[in-house]
Amino acid sequence: MPACRRTFTFTLLVSVTALTFGARGSYAADFPSRTVRIVIPFSAGGAPDVLFRIVAPYLTEKWKQPVVVENRPGANTNLGTVAVTKADADGHTLLFTTDGTFIFNPLIYSSLPYSVSELAPVSLVATASSMFAVGTHVPAKTVSEFVALAKSKPGAINYGSTGPASVQRLQMEYFAVLTGVQLTHVPFKGANETTMAMLANQMDASISGTSNILPYLPTGQLRALAVTTAERSPQAPDVPTMQEAGVPGYETYSLYGLFAPAGTPADTIKKIHDDVTEITMRPEIKAILAARSFEVQGKTAAEFQRMINNDTTKWQKVITSAKIKED
Repeated sequence: MPACRRTFTFTLLVSVTALTFGARGSYAADFPSRTVRIVIPFSAGGAPDVLFRIVAPYLTEKWKQPVVVENRPGANTNLGTVAVTKADADGHTLLFTTDGTFIFNPLIYSSLPYSVSELAPVSLVATASSMFAVGTHVPAKTVSEFVALAKSKPGAINYGSTGPASVQRLQMEYFAVLTGVQLTHVPFKGANETTMAMLANQMDASISGTSNILPYLPTGQLRALAVTTAERSPQAPDVPTMQEAGVPGYETYSLYGLFAPAGTPADTIKKIHDDVTEITMRPEIKAILAARSFEVQGKTAAEFQRMINNDTTKWQKVITSAKIKED
């Protein structure tokens, strides 16, 4: 090849490389350039919806672009999740969901319309305790009484969840494995629907987000038997932990995570993480979230991925013990 042609080729490659890296470097600076959609694959009023609707207006203010929360419930979070995996990988469409989507679905279903590899972790925004509650028509006033009642009529006591692979179901099945009871599972589209069924005495029990149960405790419309975390909830200090209530070794929590479509530039992911975390860590916002039983985490994408890996190992053992599998 003549020297002039080699020089031209090298110059062209350097120019293209510079343009490529320059474009990558500009992603975060230019983001967002239009409306950002936060897809929540649960119905309105559930814990994920409550959490991000608190955060969204502050992101709108910070980004100077509308941040719109879009509820797309159904098919055990599949509908909303698939919509995000098919979106442009530029950060303008994000998924805010719970561990059912990125841990339980892949472990329980033999096939899914999406792969976790099609999602890029952005941040573990928060964790939350859950609360074991029963309808007032259920005579049990303690966990021990509930266990005795369930053992006296196997399969007769039902419980609600937000789907076959939801954290609510897995938390209750974990309880069933440890206590040796047999319960009947009834899936709903969202936690709000499950709570309404308990209020109407159509559902016996549920382990649901603490924020879903708390409003109905002062009025006596629901009865809390325990919280799922190792420590009592500051919002319900009189409610014992599951371990205090007689279930040794029981400890669970819900993960609330933000994802982008796979392929979203790393600097855009970092910007989203940093901005969301800055907002949730503000003392006044942190207090608002804490009052609804959310514990702000703000973990980075890498930290979040490690937590997903660890929890996947833990829940795989529970799922195997409970013999849970869905087609």
